[in-house]
Amino acid sequence: MTKSSESWGSRVGLILAMAGNAVGLGNFLRFPVQAVQNGGGAFIIPYLVSFLLMGIPLLWVEWSMGRYGGRYGDHSTPFILDNMTKKRFWKYFGIFGIFTNIGVMAYYTYIESWTLTYTLKSIKGDFLGVDIGQVGAIFDRYVDISGGVNVPGIALVAFIVTLGINIYILSRGLSGGIEKVAKIAMPLLIVFGAFLAIMAITMGSTGRCADCNSHLGLDFLWTPDYSSLKNPKVWLAAAGQIFFTLSVGMGTIQCYSSYVKQKDDIALNAMSAGWMNGFVEIVLGASVVIPIAVGYLGLDWVKENAGFFMAFKTMPYLFDQWGSVLAILAGVAWFGLLFFAGITSSLAMGTPWMGFVQDEFSWSRNKSAWTLGIVVLLLALPTIFFYEYGVFDEYDYWTGTVSLVVFALAEVILFAWVFGMDKGWAEINEGADMRVPMIYKFIIKYITPVFILIIFTASLITPQDNDWKKAFSDGWKLDKSSIIGQILHIGVDYNTHYFSSEKQIESSGTIDTIGGNDRHKAIVCSTPATYYHRSTGSIVKHEPEEGEYTAIDTFELSTLYVNNEAEIIVKPGDAVEAGQVVAKGSFINRIFFIDLSRFILLLTFVGLGFMVKRASNLRKSNHA
Repeated sequence: MTKSSESWGSRVGLILAMAGNAVGLGNFLRFPVQAVQNGGGAFIIPYLVSFLLMGIPLLWVEWSMGRYGGRYGDHSTPFILDNMTKKRFWKYFGIFGIFTNIGVMAYYTYIESWTLTYTLKSIKGDFLGVDIGQVGAIFDRYVDISGGVNVPGIALVAFIVTLGINIYILSRGLSGGIEKVAKIAMPLLIVFGAFLAIMAITMGSTGRCADCNSHLGLDFLWTPDYSSLKNPKVWLAAAGQIFFTLSVGMGTIQCYSSYVKQKDDIALNAMSAGWMNGFVEIVLGASVVIPIAVGYLGLDWVKENAGFFMAFKTMPYLFDQWGSVLAILAGVAWFGLLFFAGITSSLAMGTPWMGFVQDEFSWSRNKSAWTLGIVVLLLALPTIFFYEYGVFDEYDYWTGTVSLVVFALAEVILFAWVFGMDKGWAEINEGADMRVPMIYKFIIKYITPVFILIIFTASLITPQDNDWKKAFSDGWKLDKSSIIGQILHIGVDYNTHYFSSEKQIESSGTIDTIGGNDRHKAIVCSTPATYYHRSTGSIVKHEPEEGEYTAIDTFELSTLYVNNEAEIIVKPGDAVEAGQVVAKGSFINRIFFIDLSRFILLLTFVGLGFMVKRASNLRKSNHA
C-alpha cells in the first residue's frame, strides 16, 4: 500500500476547486426550478435557514474529517471514517462516499456532454430563426427521444469525448489537472453568468404578453412569503437543494480536504467555498433562466412549465429574440457556463475513486483514471439506451438524493457523537483564520443531525400528495415519491409485470395520435388536448387555429410505446379508460428497466464493499 503524496498547489486553487465541486448544473438548472415549483420567494427563507443550520455545519464537518484522515495518509471516505473510531463497521458507511460519486458521474457526465454539444451548436448558429417547438424537437432528436430504446449516435460520441476529457484531467492529478481547470473555469463561469444576468435584469417588459416582464420573474423569486414556514413540502425541497448544491454527503469534500496540510485553515476555506457557491446559485442562478423566460413567455407560462429541460428546449429560442449576434453570444455564454459548472463537479466526483485505489492498491494515476472511465462508461450506457424507461431517473434518485442523506446523517453522528464533539470542534478550529461562533458547536451536535433525520424520515414516509395535514387526520397513505413508495412501486398500477403480451393505457381520455418511428409506435392519450399559443406564450386547452398553436406534452398526458410488430387495437378518437388494453404482442415494461437499474446500482455498491474489505485485509497483513 503506497500513500499518495499529492497536494494542492495554492490556497486559491483549493478554494476554487472546492467551489467548482459545489457549483454545478444544479445551481443554474435545479435551483430556479425548485424555487418556482415551491412558490418563488416562499422558497428562499427555508433555503437560507437550511444553509445555516445544515449546509455550513456539514461543510465544516466534512472539511475536518478530510484533513484528519489526510493526516494518516487516507484520501477516501471508508478509511477516513475508519480512522475516527475503533468500531470497524463505520468504514462500510464510507462506501457511500465512493458509490455516490460513481453513480452520479454516470448520468451527470452525459448531461455535461449535452452542454458541450450545445455550445458548439450555438457557435454554428443552429438555433437562429428556430421557433420554440423546433428547438424542443432538436433536443429530442439529439438524445433520440422517440420511443423505446434510445440510440443517440451523436450524443453518445459527445458523451465519450466528454468522459475522456474528464479522465485525462484526472490523470494529471490535483495541482496539474483539477486545480488548473478550476482556475480557468470558475472565473469564466462567473463572467458568463454575470453577462446573462445583466441581460435579464435590463430586459424589463417585452410587450409579448400582459405579464411578459423579466422584473416580474425577479420579484416572484425574491419576494418572501412567510406563510411558507408552515409548509413541510417547501422545507423538504429547500433542504434537499442544500444537499444537492453544496455536494455534501458525497465524499468529495473529504477527499479534496484530505490533501491539505495539518495546520492549513479549513474553517474559513469551507465558508469561502460555501458562500461562493451561494452567490453563484442565488444571485446568478436565479437571475438567468426564470427572468428571461418570464420576459418572453410570461409568469403564468413559467409557473406551469418550469423544468430541468428548459435549459435545452427553451433558452435557445429565448436568446434568439435578442438578434443573431447576441443570440450566439448568449448561447455560448449559457452552455459554456453549464459546461464549466458541470466539469468542475464531475472532476470532483472522480477523486474519491482515485484516492481510494491509489492508496489501497498502489495503482498509478493513469490506471486509476482509466479504470474509473471504464466503470463510468459501463454504468452510463443503461441511462443512455434506456433513458425513456426511467433508468436515468433511478440513478439520480438513489445516488443523487437518497445516498446523500444517508451518508450525511452517518457522518455527522460519527463526528459529533462517536469521534466526539470536543475533539471535532478542536479539529475545525485548528489553524483557523476565523473564529467559528461557539453556537455552531451546539448546532453540529444537536440541530444538524436532527435536521437531517427529519429530512430522511419525511422522505421515507412522505404522505400521499405531500399532504401532511390530511395524513395525520385521515390515515397515512404513502406517496409514490416516498422512499418506501419507490421501493414498493406505489403508483405503478398498470403494466406491472416485467414481460407481458398486452399493453395497457395508463390514464383515461381520448387517443390523440398513433405515430412514432421505424422501431416503435407511440400511442398518445390526453384529456383535454393542450396547446401552446405562439404569440402570447400562454397554455390553452381547445382546438388550435392553424399556424397559431403547437401541441405540447403537458397536463394529463399518457404516452405508451410499443414495437412495430405489436398489434395496436385502438385508433385516434377512441375513448379509453385507464388500464384498458391498447396493444397486443410481446412487451418489456418500464418496471423491468427500473428494477434493472436498481440491481446495477446495488451490484456496484456490493462490489465496492468487497474492494473495501480487500483493502482492509491488505492493511492488516501489512501491519502483521
